[in-house]
Amino acid sequence: MKKIILSMLLAGLLASCASKEAKEESQQATAPEMGVAKGQTQTFGDKPAPQPTAQGMPVQRMPAERSVYFDFDKSIIRDQYQPLVKAHAQYLTNNSSARITIQGNCDERGSREYNLGLGQRRADSEKHALTVLGVSKNQIETVSFGKEKPRCTEHNESCWSQNRRADIVYQGE
Repeated sequence: MKKIILSMLLAGLLASCASKEAKEESQQATAPEMGVAKGQTQTFGDKPAPQPTAQGMPVQRMPAERSVYFDFDKSIIRDQYQPLVKAHAQYLTNNSSARITIQGNCDERGSREYNLGLGQRRADSEKHALTVLGVSKNQIETVSFGKEKPRCTEHNESCWSQNRRADIVYQGE
């Protein structure tokens, strides 16, 4: 009986070693096919691929762009800003301790009260988009500055369009 158990353990051990070697050979064979030699880092364009952390999850960087711009008198996020919102949502869902404030802003046209309301609708619109993408509501605060914090102070459409925005501010920055 001991011989049978011993032979089964030995067979299992040999099978495990053989499959590990086969797996390593398979990985070595596919790396050059992918254009990456063993021991090198794969790149995407000019950026290195995300490297795994100790937990095996990729490290993701906080998106650099922080402003979503809106059309005149609107609080609907334009299609061109959807990828930016998704990038922030991905970062926030992967980093559940991160907290943001979304600051709604308007151009100078309209009353103070109207612009405070519009700025709040813009901030809330972005918050809603992020929560739909999986971000916890507890990670997001919203505030409206109305027309009180312009990015540009000239009186023309080019300038006004820079002020119709919602800015994402990460806490601790």
